[in-house]
Amino acid sequence: MNIPFIWKVRIKRDELGLLFHDGEFNRVLEKGTYWTLFLSPFRRARVDVAPLRAPWITHGNLDAIVDSGALEGRAEVIDLKDHQRALVWVDGRFDRVLGPGLHALWTRVRDVTYELRDARELRFEHQDQDVIFKAPSAVEWLNVFMIEEGQVGVAFKNGKYLETLPPGKYASWNNAGKFMVHTLDIREKVLDVVGQDIMTADKVTLRMNAVVTYRIVDPVKAVTCVNDVEQAMYRETQLAIRAEVGLRLLDRLLGEKNAIAEATAQVLKARAAEFGIEIRSLGIRDIILPGDMKDLLNKVIEAQKVAEANVIRRREETAAMRSQANTAKLLEQSDVLMRLRELEVLEKIAQTTNLSVVLGDEGLRERLFKLV
Repeated sequence: MNIPFIWKVRIKRDELGLLFHDGEFNRVLEKGTYWTLFLSPFRRARVDVAPLRAPWITHGNLDAIVDSGALEGRAEVIDLKDHQRALVWVDGRFDRVLGPGLHALWTRVRDVTYELRDARELRFEHQDQDVIFKAPSAVEWLNVFMIEEGQVGVAFKNGKYLETLPPGKYASWNNAGKFMVHTLDIREKVLDVVGQDIMTADKVTLRMNAVVTYRIVDPVKAVTCVNDVEQAMYRETQLAIRAEVGLRLLDRLLGEKNAIAEATAQVLKARAAEFGIEIRSLGIRDIILPGDMKDLLNKVIEAQKVAEANVIRRREETAAMRSQANTAKLLEQSDVLMRLRELEVLEKIAQTTNLSVVLGDEGLRERLFKLV
């Protein structure tokens, strides 16, 4: 004899009941109290109560519930393929980013809207992206990155150039393809090129240090033509300097630093343009000679300076003697000039001693008495 079982469940105003018979979904129960009489204890029934204020429907049998059509008019069903993503707003506030799969939200109490996005585009853009980036789910589905002021980003989609990005905040979809951004600093840079051993045309080994000022003007070339722009600039500058130094003798080299810098800059500009780089300036900072060569040059310079000093001294002595000869000739020809010269001599003597001078009709020399 079967003993009847009575089962009671109450569904509140902001709830719905999901009725299952023997593990299979049966129907949705609206607000109210329900009684069920079972004649067999082996026939199992259950009701899962779903609160409508918590909009997300998380249930192990969601696919069966959706397939039954019971959610129509009660919930928003979002079925996303592998390449699809959804942006969900609840009551006008962004809630989360959805990945592939079956999702459902109750719409009886809460206002639910969503946007479908194709992740195969890789690049993500949205007018409310700052709000979206703050959502916890954004970390799982979006790769957010920043390009600072003075930089640009060269973006590649699946290995092919896509676009050049100005400063700002950006994002790309995860697990949807290969999206890569190379960030480049396009501000003016100064590169110190440390000297290497270079041999001049007359077989003198020296070191030369240079300074190059440059900036990136074509970011795409800078990324696609060379692996490392700065290393490429360093290498090309060294080669250009070596070529120019090897054409000159040491004496010319020491006196033509500016000419070497200008010639090197012209060669380097043509090469740098292939890398998307503009050369602003190039200067030779130091020329370092070996110790023995430095001592030898110092001796040569010292000898040259001594010779120049001797020439100047001889020239001055000759000029002085010529001036004295001219003066003597004038004094010999003029008694008045002679008397003035005598007075000048007496004035100089008077500055260092006591002197009394008596002048008469005869010459000064005949009437001069020195009183000390």
